[in-house]
Amino acid sequence: MTGNDAPLFVRGLCKRYPGFALRDVSFALRPGTITGLIGRNGAGKTTTLNSILGFVHPDAGEVRFGGLDMAGNARAVKQRLGFVSAGMTYYTRRKLRTITDVTRSFYDTWDEAAYRRCMSRFGLDEDKTPAALSNGMKIKYALALALSHGAELLILDEPTSGLDPVSREELVEVFLSLREEGKTLLFSTHITGDLEKCADRVIFLRRGAVAVDQPMDDFAGAYRLIRCPGEVPPALRALALGTCAVRDGHTVLLRREDAEGLGARIPALDEIMTHLEREGEA
Repeated sequence: MTGNDAPLFVRGLCKRYPGFALRDVSFALRPGTITGLIGRNGAGKTTTLNSILGFVHPDAGEVRFGGLDMAGNARAVKQRLGFVSAGMTYYTRRKLRTITDVTRSFYDTWDEAAYRRCMSRFGLDEDKTPAALSNGMKIKYALALALSHGAELLILDEPTSGLDPVSREELVEVFLSLREEGKTLLFSTHITGDLEKCADRVIFLRRGAVAVDQPMDDFAGAYRLIRCPGEVPPALRALALGTCAVRDGHTVLLRREDAEGLGARIPALDEIMTHLEREGEA
């Protein structure tokens, strides 16, 4: 994908803080897909999103939204872009209709019919206040606002964080339906199980850089996990990409081709991430 074709195109993004540096982060999103952004705390996910959205000024790099640079095109970009975060706050005692009235005034592309459909679809009552909404309903309200001004790209920062399993499942189904409607989603989360249900692609940030950028199936299928009672044998340690201690021994992450005949299983996404973070500790 080029900077003119991709809903979001990032190249050479860098940002340095004392004790941390985002280093040459580059990726491009394909239209109508869900991309998961994963990594441990401190890996650079928040810095990447903040730099993309202009909340912080990166030291270097290029960010384009459907061919447009945010600088000089902020209003046009924001019409196309929706940002949803579990940490978003509203005036807790204001009715939703009042918050919507204020939001509506910022967008030339506001579609009142689309807004009404979203409110009905998500079961939202305009006479309620944010204080009366569950965390899941707050996320749905933020989505309703984003979709009502025609956002084609949705950037989701930990949207399922703190939700119960049923609410998370409902939101994942919403994300899948949005993808079917042609929306493009960038989904940053620690809850990798949610990504396994919906993401087409995964970007794994490690120590401020992109360690993996692959289709989800390719990433998940590239590894196998084996459980070893006691210590890891030297021959297996030589092949290990990372190990983790468990109650009666260790689990060892291997490349798929190295695991044949060893009784290994396909690991979950969080197991892959955890073991790769432990690389070199086998």
